[in-house]
Amino acid sequence: MTIASEQSVLAQEIKPQKKRHPRTHLSAPTITFLVIITQIPFVLTIYYSFLNWNLLRPGNIRWVWFRNYIRPFLDADFYQILWQTVYLTLSVVVITFVFGMLLAILLNRPFPGRGLARTLLISPFLVMPVVTSVLWKNVLLNPVFGLAGYVLGLVGLPSIDWLAHYPMASIIAIVSWQWIPFVMLILLAGLQSLPDSTLEAARIDGAGGVALFWYIVVPHLKRFIEIALLLEIIFILNIFGQIFVVTSGGPGIATTNLPFEIYKEAFLRWNISAASALGVLAVVLANIVVLMFMRIIQQEKTEVSA
Repeated sequence: MTIASEQSVLAQEIKPQKKRHPRTHLSAPTITFLVIITQIPFVLTIYYSFLNWNLLRPGNIRWVWFRNYIRPFLDADFYQILWQTVYLTLSVVVITFVFGMLLAILLNRPFPGRGLARTLLISPFLVMPVVTSVLWKNVLLNPVFGLAGYVLGLVGLPSIDWLAHYPMASIIAIVSWQWIPFVMLILLAGLQSLPDSTLEAARIDGAGGVALFWYIVVPHLKRFIEIALLLEIIFILNIFGQIFVVTSGGPGIATTNLPFEIYKEAFLRWNISAASALGVLAVVLANIVVLMFMRIIQQEKTEVSA
């Protein structure tokens, strides 16, 4: 072998290999899978909403266009259900934000048993909604042998049937109890990312506790607050399990929200088309609420930058 051929072979061996980029064609199966499990069912839901399909009358299917969308707005109960959906969502979001912030500030400070306290405070979010609902309904709020009635009896007050007299407040308390740890965890992560040097410098400059919280902590947590509230709004709008187990939407429709009304149309009245139309309206409502929330956030960012 000549010297030139040996040099060419050696050059090929030591030639740097090109960096392999991720194969872009791998995203095609992922997108296809997402389309199959999300968009195709949604398109079918829209299609069913234009029909008159009731499983009790399977042979009487016909095209009715927008009648299933118009009919709910002609029913006074629908406006109450719509208001209760928004009221439940906003109430839970406000309560969970306030208590989540307080608990996050508490757990951000060192104290004996902080690890145990953090574990206990996180545990409600890890419990299944059905289990949470059964616990509150039978152990806490039962007017005969519930813990709440027992505590009221200790101070000489009569027992209260919370689910009969305060049904919506009971649902709000149950859902809030389960979602407070979610907000607490996100805000706690934000607090732990705040440098101690920043707080110490503010204290040296004479800032008190309220000033530290309002001018240092809150601006730093702004992005974390936005994420927590946005995700929580999306999930709370779809609350179903707690209402199904605790009150079944009652008394009457006092605790019925839009997801539970969809359930009643589909699985109690067997009206698939009406349930599909309500499902589309629920998606529209969720998008309106999220867009309003994002608009408020964007407006605040514009005012701050200006």
